[in-house]
Amino acid sequence: MSKKVGILGSGVVAKALATGFKQHGYQVMVGSRSPEKLADWAREQGVEVGDFAQTAAFGEIVVLAVAGTAAEPALALAGKQNLAGKVVIDTTNPISEDDADRGVLRYFTGPNESLMERLQKAHPEAHFVKAFNSVGNAFMVNPQFAGGPPTMFICGNDAGAKGTVGEILTRFGWAHEDAGFAESARPIEALCQLWCARGFLQNQWAHAFQLLKA
Repeated sequence: MSKKVGILGSGVVAKALATGFKQHGYQVMVGSRSPEKLADWAREQGVEVGDFAQTAAFGEIVVLAVAGTAAEPALALAGKQNLAGKVVIDTTNPISEDDADRGVLRYFTGPNESLMERLQKAHPEAHFVKAFNSVGNAFMVNPQFAGGPPTMFICGNDAGAKGTVGEILTRFGWAHEDAGFAESARPIEALCQLWCARGFLQNQWAHAFQLLKA
């Protein structure tokens, strides 16, 4: 299993995953447009910090953990040459800057497309896998629920890349379900809207999805 992970982003999702990967024995670099702002936090966590290109080059696995509106610019800064041939875990959702509709987030994508499909098309040499987009950052690593391990739905075009992400999810305490190819990012990204709807309407944010099989 690969041990070097480059995480593109410096928000709560990026930090939660960086801490989780570090706890599970990976070498971690976190990338930011302003790496100096992460210096103190990085020292405390025992992770490295760099710009997007340095971080993408460092990682044998790359994690995209930025706002959906920043996903395409972040990958452009990372550089196609630094992503080629690598697993890219896409945690993003296409959340627009418009207000939610009575608890339902607005997306900037259409009904028959997804953000991950756009990213995969722009970077055909990388192996995108959608994951970690349908739960809050507090539960991304080592989730504890009374009903047992929750299910993370994943998708992507490369079977090997999905296998790598599945191994990570197992380490992190998740069950996982392969939902198909890149096109399946459409319903998986919509799960974020469903997850957030309960939060907005009931002020309940401690939940996750679980697939039950007969």
